[in-house]
Amino acid sequence: MTAKNPKIAIFPGTFDPMTNGHLDLIRRGRDLFDRLVVAIGHNPEKSALFTLDERLHILSHVIKDADLDVEVQTFTGLTVDFARTLGATALLRGIRNIADLQFELQLALTNRTVADVETVFIMAGDEYAFASSSLIKQIAAGGKLDRLSRLLPSLVVEKLREKFEAGALSLTDIQDPAKQ
Repeated sequence: MTAKNPKIAIFPGTFDPMTNGHLDLIRRGRDLFDRLVVAIGHNPEKSALFTLDERLHILSHVIKDADLDVEVQTFTGLTVDFARTLGATALLRGIRNIADLQFELQLALTNRTVADVETVFIMAGDEYAFASSSLIKQIAAGGKLDRLSRLLPSLVVEKLREKFEAGALSLTDIQDPAKQ
């Protein structure tokens, strides 16, 4: 890869909450590009547990602690528009299972067709293939935070505990599809 035409990618997501699976993808994806930007977005179809600022704080600290040479930024709007503003030519996406692949394939083909942005898929590590942010929130809302230490960075467990103790994390809210 040359400095003249750096290969820039973004790893977009809501990261609500960030998991060790996300961190694994960031580590492996970083080696594929000259510059990787972890892009924290707002999904209007989901009710976020953590604010955009809280997620930025968490990801920035976890990535700094992991000594990874990546940037963390927030964005609103379409992912491909944000990619264009950075000069990114690729989106990095993780695949855990066939359902992810079906969903991500449709997005990838659309992004390539309408925005000339390629998508690079990385398979989730075996130990993270079953975990999703929704599942993590359900476990946390049930008060089983100590069981999440293998799936989440310690800072995320700490922040989930704070939400749980403040009453901002309840199993009823997590399971209500209208709030998802």
